[in-house]
Amino acid sequence: MENILLIDDDEGLLHFLSRFFQRKGFAVTSCKGAVAALEIIDGQRFDLIMLDYKMPGLNGLDALDEIKKIDVKTPVILMTAYGTTDLTIEAMKRGAFDYLVKPFEHTDLSRIVGEALMVNRQMKDVVGFPAADSSPAPDVNQKSPLQIIGDSRKMQEIYKLIGQIAEKDVSVLITGESGTGKELAARAIYHHSRRKEKPFITVNCAAIPESLFESELFGHERGAFTGADRTTIGKIERCDQGTLFLDEIGEMSLSLQAKLLRAIQEREIERVGGGHPIAVDVRIIAATNRDIEKEVDAGRFRQDLYWRLKVISIHMPALRERMEDLQTLTKYFLSRFCAEYNRPLSFMTEVALKKLSSYSWPGNVRELENCIRRAVLLSAGNVISEKDLMIPDAEEQHILKSLSRNQILERLRNKLDRIIPDILRLSNQDIHANVIELVEESLIQAALRECGDNQVQAAKMLGISRNTLRHRLKRQQNRGPEEE
Repeated sequence: MENILLIDDDEGLLHFLSRFFQRKGFAVTSCKGAVAALEIIDGQRFDLIMLDYKMPGLNGLDALDEIKKIDVKTPVILMTAYGTTDLTIEAMKRGAFDYLVKPFEHTDLSRIVGEALMVNRQMKDVVGFPAADSSPAPDVNQKSPLQIIGDSRKMQEIYKLIGQIAEKDVSVLITGESGTGKELAARAIYHHSRRKEKPFITVNCAAIPESLFESELFGHERGAFTGADRTTIGKIERCDQGTLFLDEIGEMSLSLQAKLLRAIQEREIERVGGGHPIAVDVRIIAATNRDIEKEVDAGRFRQDLYWRLKVISIHMPALRERMEDLQTLTKYFLSRFCAEYNRPLSFMTEVALKKLSSYSWPGNVRELENCIRRAVLLSAGNVISEKDLMIPDAEEQHILKSLSRNQILERLRNKLDRIIPDILRLSNQDIHANVIELVEESLIQAALRECGDNQVQAAKMLGISRNTLRHRLKRQQNRGPEEE
């Protein structure tokens, strides 16, 4: 359970925020003054601190300075009724994550708090990797179980490279198929770098609509466009002195590539609607599952940006290219998920292990992770059989590869014909609406899980556009309980 500290001299606001966050499942500590809060922070761990600007005694900006001396990594959101540009700039210079102008909307509160907690997790959940000359057993009982796993020669070379470049303040381009662990590699570089006490912020270039991307990356001034009712700090500015991870950078438009290139070259940005440059010091780590050299040749990616990003290049191998790591990965995921779900340590039968080894793993390590997670959750005892794995066997894979598109569709229709009667029996009312929504929601969620929540890849898997997928996800979120 994540722990939030509220610091404000307004009892009414403290009561409102406490109830708001407790209903969302957070632990909340309230404090009426900054001096008393500093004593609490010195002896207790928090995941987010929300701090009022105007308080008797120690004001918010001075309190922010003291908080950062005690706990440099915990995000701090400044709350103020005085939303001036000068205050915004000063708060960011002193290390605030963001600010909220009172009275604030629920949507702004939820969005900014959600972003801050995500950054907190990414900064504090250290991703480990074994030294290149040794392969210690993964410790799933440590505070953060996130590790890059593998003893193969290819992975040993990656560990060695990460160790060599982590402290060098250069850009890194990480390539590889979806599910190979590109973000884990980026976070491992960050956690072993000189910037590890500063922000680590992820931008999924495939998940942000192009119309919002520039504002998301560079920020905007109040009044810059319709609906811009507050100055917003962009991800690059917020990440000053830290590390910015641009995931799926191959999805970025050419116009934004040009602005990113200028930001990297000049070490300065301009907010949308702003009239002056803002100096920034950010290390860029980018990742893509595309062949960027082919994208450059096709004119879809700027060559000058490509060379700026590719000071150091790391290629994450597909799982099928390092199958000698399969058993180590399986053992690690079994231990991790049994501990996570409070289950007795599970074991896998020889037949099940053979089935894992004979599968091609098109979704790579992420697909294996999801497979083991399902098996741990669905297995009746502590022994996992091949039936618990829910993956095609080698014979079925071979058959599918030899079939034409129409033959595969026919097999799918036959399987659907067997399960549709059961689906229809689930409801006696509004069958046409509820059942279709049920099937659609299950398909979308399954595709997102298989693609690691990458909306571009999930949309391709489902045969729809990213905008259509986003629209249907929004429709699912907006459905009330009475509609389900």
